Amino acid sequence: MAAVETPLQPDWLTADVFSALGDRPVLLVDAAAWRRPEVAVQSVVVGLDAAGVLPAIDPAGFDILITSAAGAPAPWVSVAQARFADHAARLEHAVRQSPMAATVLCRVLRLAERLPFEEALHVESLAYSTLLGGGEFERWLAQRGPPAPVPVAGGPLVAVERHGDRVEITLDHPASRNALTAAMRDALCEALANALDDPSAPEVLLKGAGRCFSSGGDIGEFGTARDLALAHVVRTLRSPALLLDQLGPRATVRLHGACIGSGLEVPAAAHRRLATADAWFQLPELAMGLIPGAGGTVSVARAIGRHRTAWLVLSGQRIGAGLARDWGLIDEIVG
Repeated sequence: MAAVETPLQPDWLTADVFSALGDRPVLLVDAAAWRRPEVAVQSVVVGLDAAGVLPAIDPAGFDILITSAAGAPAPWVSVAQARFADHAARLEHAVRQSPMAATVLCRVLRLAERLPFEEALHVESLAYSTLLGGGEFERWLAQRGPPAPVPVAGGPLVAVERHGDRVEITLDHPASRNALTAAMRDALCEALANALDDPSAPEVLLKGAGRCFSSGGDIGEFGTARDLALAHVVRTLRSPALLLDQLGPRATVRLHGACIGSGLEVPAAAHRRLATADAWFQLPELAMGLIPGAGGTVSVARAIGRHRTAWLVLSGQRIGAGLARDWGLIDEIVG
């Protein structure tokens, strides 16, 4: 699709065209020329700055902004000139493959930035449960086939140690790459809640054992929830991201290796985020017909903004520790 250089003027009768129901779920537009239409549209709006001039624009009119300018400031994402057109086409393809999830993602991100942390988590969870019952996720489940079983843990999934005025909490199932199963999530919530309730108000350090912090949710558990309303309630009551946010300046996370899906969404809620140079970050949920469901539309977006969060999800790309630090996803690269 070529960039749209003039403002679109849809009317209310034809607004469905610019949604997951129509043939325009995504719009690639010239960022400098685009003017947000008066009629509400649900298309994912990707603003393009192929020339790298960084035009003065109102970010509110866009869901993603990409530019060929190197080291561009927020909310822009820098893409090398040589692969700019291909990258824009890939974003368009991703939306067209999962238009429901993509358009819901961008609406949730817009809502979340206006809400307090806890209320924004509820909006995300409601949307996530809705998509769990949708056709795009059903299609992914059929394509996935039977998942490989997660290795059985030989001990507690989460280790807790007290060192003076600091509590160290470790995701401790290296054989599964610290997959955040429901059991690990519940154990992590218990550890965080105990620290939050402790009248001595200890500092909290969250880290992962083994080769990486966490590879995210256990693929084998995806699609096992039958009562999606109940799943929403459980998700909001047992939210490690909410507990980390509530800990405020007391919470620090140390990240290394892969931080995928919920393995990024949860630690992004911590007040201070450290990472080793080998850390990398990815939000791959769109390919499953889903959006982040462990708090990422809130925690990640509050760290790097909704435009770059939308880009992470829609592109599915990994970013390394250096870019994560430049964007504010982590505070410091440590040894």
